[in-house]
Amino acid sequence: MHIHILGICGTFMGGIALIARAAGHRVTGCDAHVYPPMSDQLRDAGIESYEGYTPDQVQLSPDLWIIGNAISRGNPLLEEILDRGLPYVSGPQWLAEHILPGKWTLAVAGTHGKTTTTAMLAWILEEAGLAPGFLIGGVAKNFGVSARHSASPFFVVEADEYDTAFCDKRSKFVHYRPRTAILNNLEYDHADIFPDLAAIETQFHHLVRTLPRQGLILANAGEPALARVLARGCWTPVLRFNDPEGWHAYHDDACGTLTILSGKAVVGKTQWALLGQHNANNALAALLAARHAGVPLETGLAALSRFQHVKRRLEVRGVVAGVTVYDDFAHHPTAIAETIAALRGKVGTARILAVLEPRSNTMKLGALKDRLAPSLTDADQVFCYAANLGWDAEAALAPLGEKAFVSADFEKLVAHIAASARRGDHVLVMSNGAFGGIHDKLLVALGEKARACS
Repeated sequence: MHIHILGICGTFMGGIALIARAAGHRVTGCDAHVYPPMSDQLRDAGIESYEGYTPDQVQLSPDLWIIGNAISRGNPLLEEILDRGLPYVSGPQWLAEHILPGKWTLAVAGTHGKTTTTAMLAWILEEAGLAPGFLIGGVAKNFGVSARHSASPFFVVEADEYDTAFCDKRSKFVHYRPRTAILNNLEYDHADIFPDLAAIETQFHHLVRTLPRQGLILANAGEPALARVLARGCWTPVLRFNDPEGWHAYHDDACGTLTILSGKAVVGKTQWALLGQHNANNALAALLAARHAGVPLETGLAALSRFQHVKRRLEVRGVVAGVTVYDDFAHHPTAIAETIAALRGKVGTARILAVLEPRSNTMKLGALKDRLAPSLTDADQVFCYAANLGWDAEAALAPLGEKAFVSADFEKLVAHIAASARRGDHVLVMSNGAFGGIHDKLLVALGEKARACS
């Protein structure tokens, strides 16, 4: 079968492309911007990508069109597909109908930590010899790809609450019908499609309704929103984690130690490379989900000692003149605060220069702008790129005083960061996009500064 994918360079749709290709289909696709890392993965898999959504692509005559959720009515290629009555389907529906039937699906849902937890879970199953298929919302360094098709009965999927497609406004995860589900956390996000937290809770309850009686829900005990979701009705056993009286995890960033406890009893320990309490909770959820699939905790802990994380999660992009530049995907205030806290645990009293691009739809709309300054308080200096915002970033960050610098001029922002940085500093760049290649530009600017001072 020939499949043509609209929006193929999105993380999810690119993953669908890789899985479809591995399943034996001919796959092509298009996107507004064909760019790395997904373009590299697609090229390596022999998948041809087209720039733009030109209507003449219908001449490729695929057997099926898969429509990404970034594609809206008015898109010229989509309109041509609809006018001609050509067969189309959403990515989640295609996955559910062609890959997941007969699989033990393990789904990871939550506002934060989905990608990391999904990658951890897939790696634990891999190390246990189960060779799972997976679809992760980022490139897992242990695998080198974001998605894989396999003959294994196990499939691990990042279960996103964002809507499915232009024709299906349910959350993606309602299609997956998992046997094991992690509900990692739940906060308000996606202000472009959800009016409030209650609307997201409804979607999460739709997911809960799809789990079988023989399944298992791993729920974060510290999340009131998840408690409300489960109180609506639950027909599946629930195991709570992040519970001081039950399953919980402790991390020691200074020693690189992860400890798993059940009540007061230490169940296991491992040395690992990740930072922050949020990642300790992610790890615990992954360990318990893998245990449900038959993987002993000790096997899972051993796997985590070799877990290499996901690209763009506190990823060091370079060190110049004693200044370390990091790339991180954090864009929600909670994730921003957790990321800074994790880095603080590593660097101690060294200066952290937080660089933020409020790029997500939620951040652009300003729905969480009042939480932005509190999330950045532990940084020593804050730099915010304020282009294309519908709200006053300078006013929102005013509580931070003189340590905050806001600019809508990208080059001016880069220059100011480079001028402010000094040996021993840690520059933490946070964005859910490419941020104009700011990481490389900063490294170049820091090098030029060092040469000028030598």
